[in-house]
Amino acid sequence: MSVVVCPPHLDLDAALAAARAGDEEAFVALYRDLQPRLIRYATALVGADAEDVTGETWLHVARDLRRFTGDLDGFRGWATTICRNRAMDSARARSRRPVATVELAEVAELAVVADDARTDGTAFERLGTRRALELILALPRTEAEAVLLRAVVGLDGPTAARVLGKRPGAVRVAAHRGLRRLADQLDPAVVPTAREAHDG
Repeated sequence: MSVVVCPPHLDLDAALAAARAGDEEAFVALYRDLQPRLIRYATALVGADAEDVTGETWLHVARDLRRFTGDLDGFRGWATTICRNRAMDSARARSRRPVATVELAEVAELAVVADDARTDGTAFERLGTRRALELILALPRTEAEAVLLRAVVGLDGPTAARVLGKRPGAVRVAAHRGLRRLADQLDPAVVPTAREAHDG
């Protein structure tokens, strides 16, 4: 899977305003910024249906963007909420048909959560994508979704809370508990740190 990343110098706030006014290039810039994170999130939620889910998400975003009000974080939260709703619809439909498996190795590398990076954030640095997703998905559902929204999509606490329909404190606690469980599952003797892997 090839991932196109938006240049860091691009002003995405300006791109959002331009996209709302109908600028196609600005819309593409927003897509390139958010799509890699949405596809990872959707893959964790619905596996092989992730591309369909994100495709439907972007159709909805394109249709309703002119009516969206808010800043860039608000836009990311709004698009993620749409993605989550489409994923839940897909999961309900999938429960009525045979399930196809997805190769988690195809999911792009996870981002590291900035919160409490001294221990919890380093957990992701020591894991491959497949193992990380397996561990995240083994968490209780509330913790798993909080970790996905914070670590994979990169939403801040209040925005993640709006996506989940919960209070920011509850999402922060769920993400912290989930990250703590992940950190506790790692055996430093078996999983080398990034520096050891580089030096080896």
